[in-house]
Amino acid sequence: MRDDGGGGGCRGTGAITTQRLRSHLLSEPASSLGEAGAHMLAVQAQEFWSGRWALAVRTDGQPALSEVDAAFDDGTLVRSWTQRGTLHIVRSVDLAGMLAVTADRQQRAAAGILRGLAIDEAVLATAERAARQALRGGNRLTRDEFADLLRGAGIGTERSRSNHILSALAVRGVLAFGPVVPREGGPTRDQFLVAVDELPSGRVPDDPLAEMFAGYIRSHGPARVEDFRWWAGLPIGMARRAAEAAGDRVVEIEAGLFAAPGAGPGVPASVAGVDPERDSGDVVALPAFDEYFLSYADRMTVCAPDLAARIGPTLNGQVAPILVSRGQVIGTWRHSVAAGRHRLPPEPALVTDPAVAASAIEASLARVSRFLAG
Repeated sequence: MRDDGGGGGCRGTGAITTQRLRSHLLSEPASSLGEAGAHMLAVQAQEFWSGRWALAVRTDGQPALSEVDAAFDDGTLVRSWTQRGTLHIVRSVDLAGMLAVTADRQQRAAAGILRGLAIDEAVLATAERAARQALRGGNRLTRDEFADLLRGAGIGTERSRSNHILSALAVRGVLAFGPVVPREGGPTRDQFLVAVDELPSGRVPDDPLAEMFAGYIRSHGPARVEDFRWWAGLPIGMARRAAEAAGDRVVEIEAGLFAAPGAGPGVPASVAGVDPERDSGDVVALPAFDEYFLSYADRMTVCAPDLAARIGPTLNGQVAPILVSRGQVIGTWRHSVAAGRHRLPPEPALVTDPAVAASAIEASLARVSRFLAG
């Protein structure tokens, strides 16, 4: 629906939003899915199809869902709890480096829940041995098969213990979600668990914290240390150390605001690499939990407070898919990936800027339809 009141769309700062469009590959897309994954470092993906669209919309040539799935099938991409206790899609070669920074913090955050479920170190050690043996040699397990494996090892799976053990082993770098599980009548939405040590492996950087900050600024900047702290789920002191250690891989374009070298606000579009024609008014439909909106402590740079409150995160943790025009969030959209309903066209749920053409919104949602159908 259209909503012509409520404070309008957003109050973004033009130079910052223009550069963020480029950093997020929304005005200058990557040439391949692998390049998009490498550039973004991690995209949030509690909803599996949303995370896959987040990469596809940032890739030139409008890749289809099946093309993204192929990158999971060959081990290029995985999905795991890389930060904040939240599922993200990441390249398999980047997984170890990210967990080197975030694993300890995630384990501390989960410790109380694990104690409440009587999941101690002995239980996790037994589960790890069973998982490593079952996944050895390229084997893989569904979630249900993983729960069966735990029960076979004498570990109870009541009260969601299986899911918490699974995430704990993922944070330890034992397993991750890999190839998709085939699904009849609709887009794939489940994945097989695979052994991380049998995936394509990358080198853990000498200073993974500094590399993570530089990667965040490259893909999300201009941004502040507080934004990185929220995105990575780290203490503020650790985030500040990351910024200091990043050195000349980032530049402070104004007090506390960082960008990639040569690409800060104030740099002419022709120099920064932004295509002015592509960024002149296109609407882009971004998925639920998209990095462009969610991955900042302060989202008001790109979205007005009243609209941001309606997008989320809600009390149950949901974040709506968004519509973006000229770097500003101007509404939300909806779509079902339920079997049989996934072929219905996505539709706008809320549009706060009456100046945005309905045809531009329809075109952005048509891209989503083509992605899901392919």
